[in-house]
Amino acid sequence: MSVAFFIGVFGALIASVIALLVAFGARRSIAHYLFSAGLLVLGAESMSGALAGDSLLVDQTLFWVKCTFAAQSFIPVVWVAFSLVYARGAATEQLWKQRVMLLAGAFLPVVIVGVFGNHLVREIVRTDAGWAIRLGSGGTALQVILLVSFVIVLLNLERTFRAAVGTMRWRIKYMVIGLGVLFVVRAYTSSQALLFHGTDISWQTADDAALGLSCLILLRSLFRAGNFEVTVYPSQAVITHSLTILVAGLYLFAVGILAKVVTWLGGDSSFALKAFVVLVCLILLATVLLSDRVRLYTRQLVSRHFQRPVHDYRAVWEKVTQATAHCVDQSGLCSAVSKLSSEIFEALSVSIWLVDSRRANLVLEASTFLLEGGAATLRLEPGEAKELMTYLGAHPDPADIEKSTEAWAAALRRIHPDQFHKGGNRVCVPINASGELLGILAMGDRVGGVPFGLQDMDLLKSLSGHVAGSLLNIKLSQELAQAKQLEAFQAMSAFFVHDLKNTASTLSLMLKNLPVHYNDPAFREDALRGISRTVEHVNDIISRLNALRQELAIVPVECDLNELVLEALKEQEGAAGVEFVKVLGSVPRVRVDPVQFKKVLTNLMLNSLEAMPSGGQVRIETHVDNGWAVLAVSDSGCGMSQEFMRHNLFRPFQTTKKRGIGIGMFHCKMIVEAHKGRIEVDSEEGRGTSFRVLLPMNRA
Repeated sequence: MSVAFFIGVFGALIASVIALLVAFGARRSIAHYLFSAGLLVLGAESMSGALAGDSLLVDQTLFWVKCTFAAQSFIPVVWVAFSLVYARGAATEQLWKQRVMLLAGAFLPVVIVGVFGNHLVREIVRTDAGWAIRLGSGGTALQVILLVSFVIVLLNLERTFRAAVGTMRWRIKYMVIGLGVLFVVRAYTSSQALLFHGTDISWQTADDAALGLSCLILLRSLFRAGNFEVTVYPSQAVITHSLTILVAGLYLFAVGILAKVVTWLGGDSSFALKAFVVLVCLILLATVLLSDRVRLYTRQLVSRHFQRPVHDYRAVWEKVTQATAHCVDQSGLCSAVSKLSSEIFEALSVSIWLVDSRRANLVLEASTFLLEGGAATLRLEPGEAKELMTYLGAHPDPADIEKSTEAWAAALRRIHPDQFHKGGNRVCVPINASGELLGILAMGDRVGGVPFGLQDMDLLKSLSGHVAGSLLNIKLSQELAQAKQLEAFQAMSAFFVHDLKNTASTLSLMLKNLPVHYNDPAFREDALRGISRTVEHVNDIISRLNALRQELAIVPVECDLNELVLEALKEQEGAAGVEFVKVLGSVPRVRVDPVQFKKVLTNLMLNSLEAMPSGGQVRIETHVDNGWAVLAVSDSGCGMSQEFMRHNLFRPFQTTKKRGIGIGMFHCKMIVEAHKGRIEVDSEEGRGTSFRVLLPMNRA
């Protein structure tokens, strides 16, 4: 027994099993019975062909070949009738309309086989590959009828598939593919038999293999519920655009030319195998192309790159930019986007739901049809909200919530109810930013009930991306504003803390000198005045802290710069191991705020003292230089590095002191610049520091 025999037996057995399963299934109809009868006929043909190919004698082969032709005579009427009623409405009416064609398909093949049986086969010849059968006039006529019937079956199946939509197409897809495989192969082998006026075992093997393969695909179809209960009504106009007729015509023409070329070149024994491999590839391609997902991607490609755009994207994006540019908070942005979306897509119902701060639920932020009171009753349950946010967080593309049967879609339909029930499909698009779900834009009740198309979905996704970016910018701007407010508060607080620190340093110096000079009446009197000034200064700090201002306010009056220096110096004199050298020149009166400028003097002197923990010399000098009143404070302390002076000295919270807070020089710089002056520094590590404050003379 050859491989061809086992292929034929396998095809016959699996076809018979499926036929019996369908015939004795729970549901029965004309389509069920015709389908079962068709598979039984094909199974009988496959078994006869296998026995004919495995026979050793000519008479036995002839007997089984005639049995094969007898089985083939029932194929046209059964399968054409099935193709007319499968997944069609009004089955009996369909059969009655085509009664002439069905009677011809039933009568002619039987007459040819029964009456002209002696003219079916002209000769049977033994070859290296097996038996070669030369067809007679009857056999040729039968092959013509079979070829025509195969094309009609494919045409009807195509019409049925074209007319089916949605889940109906999903249910019948594998049935159409399986029968398509079968009858495309049969059309191929019949055309070869007509071209060469004969057939051999390879053609029958191809038919048997196609039967087994198609039965496996049909089994997949039977697992889809309702594949026989689909009802469609294909238009008669479909035949004018039929792909089957076009492909069948091109195929027969191409095969005829190819066969002649092969014959002229001396023949090719593997021609049938090559043709069958090409056919299998075409079947796989057809399976992919009939996939709903592939067709969706194809439509998206065509819609984006080859169709005329539905929207004027330039005008739309100009509207979006103008409408959202001035929005500085979430509420204003969502309100503007909802109104704009309603206008762009002509959708009456638009709502935007944002994820709350705890990321536990969705909160209505803007809507064109829901009032705030009504929206409170549509709040999601925690479980619904979690499932909805999880799904949309992982699926950033727009979704049609009408088609989905999942719980998240049902929850979204509930919080975004349709108002008119004929407004087309409701859709939603997640508002995602950097992988984080910020909210949801839902839309429905489109004017005229127009469904949302692929270009609408693309525009919705772009719009949601713009909204996500804007929401993220608003959120970051608010956080930045809060951070700046906190920074400003910290900076101003640091100013007052620094003032208190300087005041505490003055009191500390006074307390250190108190045991030594307590018996000196002049010292006690001076100490009491210092304490009184310190208390007044602390009270002033407290009052200014209560009326905190963002900008430094000064009240300039004409002052003697040297007197301000001497007043500040009195508070610092007496420091152990420190020598104060005063070089006060003749300086005209300058307009300064004495309270604020005294802070500069005190800070500069304290910095010099703290830079010399083991003692040293502090030089204080005033003079005039090129129209500026100059105050210079120099010390012989530890000094500063050039890098610190360049990058950190006048910046807040930057210091070289172990117990400093780094606000003194920043504060001094602000005060000096508020007086229209400037401050300069010259320092070297280990050799001291010199500060120069330059104030304008005779200027307001």
